[in-house]
Amino acid sequence: MKKYIVLFILISMNFACSKIKEKPITEVSQDEFKKVFLLDVRTPEEFSAGHINNALNINLFDADFITKAQAQLPRKQTIYVYCKVGGRSAKASEELAALGYTVVNLQGGFDAYVKPKQ
Repeated sequence: MKKYIVLFILISMNFACSKIKEKPITEVSQDEFKKVFLLDVRTPEEFSAGHINNALNINLFDADFITKAQAQLPRKQTIYVYCKVGGRSAKASEELAALGYTVVNLQGGFDAYVKPKQ
């Protein structure tokens, strides 16, 4: 009986792993990729020291962050948010999502983005 249980588990695991491999990869055209909207929520000083090309800078620490965001962010695009290491952008992402924006937070922030992979 144990052999059948082990065999069942192995077959189930193999089936599950094969389903993971079959997961489709989403591809977009160049035009669609250009529509990515980047939001840097660091301070202006951090932003001027280096940022991702074409990013908009709205400082999360500004008292009028939400007002600025609503005035400048497109509602129909996904907003990709980043900060230095990911904490502020996670907070900004939560605030923007609560307003109805579709947001994606850059894991590890700008530091991870510019850090060379080893």
